[in-house]
Amino acid sequence: MPDSTMFYGYFDSSVGALLLAGDGRRLHLLGFPRGSRAKTPAPGWRRDDARFAEACQQLSEYFLGARSSFELPLHFAGTDFQNTVWHALCDIPFGTTTTYGTLAERIGRPSASRAVGAANGANPLPIIVPCHRVISADASLTGFGGGIEMKRFLLDPERAAAARSGR
Repeated sequence: MPDSTMFYGYFDSSVGALLLAGDGRRLHLLGFPRGSRAKTPAPGWRRDDARFAEACQQLSEYFLGARSSFELPLHFAGTDFQNTVWHALCDIPFGTTTTYGTLAERIGRPSASRAVGAANGANPLPIIVPCHRVISADASLTGFGGGIEMKRFLLDPERAAAARSGR
């Protein structure tokens, strides 16, 4: 039987200490320090910051504006529908946004925009799986586990960088 130990560490970002958790091979979780989806380590998890060196490096590059996508082994443990939505989130280009309805159409479920919103809200790997790039049909910023201000904090520099690079 494979080792099921979960490890965790922290990345000190400009938005606070982000919790990282995984099985030693794949990243399972990125948790915000505050907001409706704030996370803390579960009982039995072992702290080992060194296991998250690559994730921390890539997050550092992202927050410095030097990275527009992530190349990390990820673990998606949702329903089939949630996993489909989370994979589709990874295809939203840096510096752009899409709507819940457009994302529902993209995955072949045009009438499922509310379900897409629920799956988006359950994303265990925000920032890395860019759920912050999904906005409402009227272009307002809605529903983000780290709070709307954090969503704006993530989107504004992405949009500016994309505009500077002509994306």
